[in-house]
Amino acid sequence: MPSTISDLRKEYTLKGLDAVDVSENPINQFRRWFDAALAAGGPEPNAMHVSTVTAEGRPDGRIVLLKEVSDAGFVFYTNYESRKGQELAANPFAALTFFYQSLEQQIRIEGRVEKVSPDESTAYFHSRPRGSQIGAWVSNQSHTIDDRDVLKTRQQALEAQFADQEIPRPDHWGGYRVVPDAIEFWQGRPSRLHDRIRYRLENGIWLIERLAP
Repeated sequence: MPSTISDLRKEYTLKGLDAVDVSENPINQFRRWFDAALAAGGPEPNAMHVSTVTAEGRPDGRIVLLKEVSDAGFVFYTNYESRKGQELAANPFAALTFFYQSLEQQIRIEGRVEKVSPDESTAYFHSRPRGSQIGAWVSNQSHTIDDRDVLKTRQQALEAQFADQEIPRPDHWGGYRVVPDAIEFWQGRPSRLHDRIRYRLENGIWLIERLAP
């Protein structure tokens, strides 16, 4: 067993990645890797690290779940008044990172961020478990509270308020779509000489290039 953090290391040997092996469309390539991660049975393959930047230029990050991918971009849902929501209002760009450890793969996505339509947000909201719908009303996300009892009290009050009726989507809750202009696929290789294939959008065309590890 390694004695220190600096002794922790893993040699990546599973496979390689070359530009001739990838799809011309990065969204199709993402689906290939996502489907492989799903088939591999790892926990929550749609879990992604979402990086934002404050108005002062300070980076911030957290793990969020991807809920939709299409040619239009990558969608996740949250409280618009949360810290990430405030940061995206001030600086509407984000970076997403997926890491599939068992496959020795990483996907990095960069792009501008836009809100999805209210109809899209409402449709997804009503597809969630009822408890999660109540939770969207309960939590004043990222704001300070005195203790957990505050949440319990709000939850009980809202469950009574919305008993036997459809729960409306809060105006402060909805989806964001990251519209990509760069997507990188990283495959671990021996001696840290990893394979990195980047798609970069230029004049509406996806260019494919290899990056040094």
